[in-house]
Amino acid sequence: MSIVNLFQLVVLAAMWGASFLFIRVGVAEFGVAPLMAVRVGIGALFLVAMLLARRPWTDTLSTMRRRAVPLFVVGILNSAAPFCLFAFAELTLSAGATSVINATTPLWGALVAYVWLKDRLTTMRTIGMAIGFAGVLLLVWNQIATQGAQDGGASALPLRGLLAAAAALAASALYGVAGNFAKQYLMDVDATTNAAGSMIGATIALAPIAAMTWPATPISLHAWEAVIALGVCCTGIAYFLYFGLVASAGPARAMTVTFVIPLFGILWGALFLGEHVSLAMMEGCAVVLAGTALATGVLKRVPFVGRKSLAR
Repeated sequence: MSIVNLFQLVVLAAMWGASFLFIRVGVAEFGVAPLMAVRVGIGALFLVAMLLARRPWTDTLSTMRRRAVPLFVVGILNSAAPFCLFAFAELTLSAGATSVINATTPLWGALVAYVWLKDRLTTMRTIGMAIGFAGVLLLVWNQIATQGAQDGGASALPLRGLLAAAAALAASALYGVAGNFAKQYLMDVDATTNAAGSMIGATIALAPIAAMTWPATPISLHAWEAVIALGVCCTGIAYFLYFGLVASAGPARAMTVTFVIPLFGILWGALFLGEHVSLAMMEGCAVVLAGTALATGVLKRVPFVGRKSLAR
């Protein structure tokens, strides 16, 4: 990977890590569906503008009409539904913890590919999945314990924490389903058209729900700034940058952004929201990333365990 690609990777990770910060800021005032409807709407406008700047509108419109159904499905699976689930999760979990759970996306991708596309799942990849999901449990338990202590041991907190974690895991799983669905049905559609078309689909899906649940009270400028940053930086620019990275460095290297996003998610949460970063949280993050690295083949063996020990 070149220095330019590496720089793009870090910027992309910083943007996607910041999305968890902006979600946590905006969701309390907007609510789940309105926040994400505005986000995907802004993202769709940005991506369509980028698309029109690069090719004739007639070509783009023809492709989108021809593949409207799969693009709409990907829009729901890859944007509308997971974005809402992450927003729901952040009503309880910290931005940093949610960004770490997001790192399980490749685990779900591998699992879905095994069940749906019959991709081979080696013993080491299976071990990696188990380690990754164990890390999520460790992380969520730490969040529940920390927030329980802050709230005076509220009895409803463990259930709320588990529901929030389940929502974040479901969102990551949907990313895995969406990736395999696109691989199966949209291989002939270029990445930028795929991103713009699916974002339009997500906007269409969320707009009616957002209209029905739009908050009755005025929304502060602070929350509007958060959702605009979500739409422009964390959706429009980030997707454009990601697909450019895929084109120049390849999909496998571009996907390594998954391992960097939690670092920024934790950093931004600590710097701008005052979120507590405990040793247990960092341990959970390390376990999740190690399991993900094993499941995706980035690591070939369990860290700190010798080959002889594995052979026993």
